[in-house]
Amino acid sequence: MPKYLLMLFLSQCFFAHGGFAAIEELQFTSAEDEARYHFLIDEMRCPMCLNANLSGSDAPIAADLRAEIYKQIGEARSNEEIIEFMRARYGDFIMYRPPLNIGTVLLWFGPGGLLVLGFFVLRRMLQASRTSTAQEALSTEELQKLNSLLDDTKEQSRS
Repeated sequence: MPKYLLMLFLSQCFFAHGGFAAIEELQFTSAEDEARYHFLIDEMRCPMCLNANLSGSDAPIAADLRAEIYKQIGEARSNEEIIEFMRARYGDFIMYRPPLNIGTVLLWFGPGGLLVLGFFVLRRMLQASRTSTAQEALSTEELQKLNSLLDDTKEQSRS
């Protein structure tokens, strides 16, 4: 029985490294400031990660940006000022919902446009397929010629 306890203890030592991860303890002057902080870090994307917001990223740059947002909230800056600061530094990519402007129009309407284009191409391909099938059908005169050739071939093979 003590072997199992020793193995359990050693396994806890080896696999518990996640328990020592850094936890940010931030002191806010009000619940409103804390709510603003969480709103902003949830709305901003980590520049290093593919699809994670600042609150869900463990990247060092995400920690730096969270600290910057905390500092600016402490300086009594508004959400708009903080967002503009981040956008000036990192561009519209930092926002999960970037504003609609000339630089982001493709981002907003590109997927829908590709979907419509895909349906259009599929429809054209189906129409072309139907048209070619209809054109490949033989006329009655061509069918008669084909039947006469087949009959001639049958007669020759019998003889």
